[in-house]
Amino acid sequence: MKKPLAAVVLVAGMLLTGCGTPKMSVEESCKFLNGDTFVPTGNQQQQADQIAKHYQEVADKMAPEVAGPIQKMADVMKKVAETSLGTKSSEQTKQLSEQNNKIGEVCK
Repeated sequence: MKKPLAAVVLVAGMLLTGCGTPKMSVEESCKFLNGDTFVPTGNQQQQADQIAKHYQEVADKMAPEVAGPIQKMADVMKKVAETSLGTKSSEQTKQLSEQNNKIGEVCK
């Protein structure tokens, strides 16, 4: 009876931690971001979509202190990608800058 219980605990733990995917530490997150060389391609709308997806993938791996601002940046870029031209408004540019500054504060 102990083996099935252990399996249930293991599966529950994996579900609670995002399917067992470990998050990077703050230091690892900052190091990754400093070396990230992602470059989108295509027109502005395609680039905005690629950036949003990249931010989302990155946020899923990062320490929570860094993941929060990156997730917000991904959300902004998703909205940008939904526009006909894929261009950022001044408010969206401001939001991205604010989140980038928050990451900079964590990754001093």
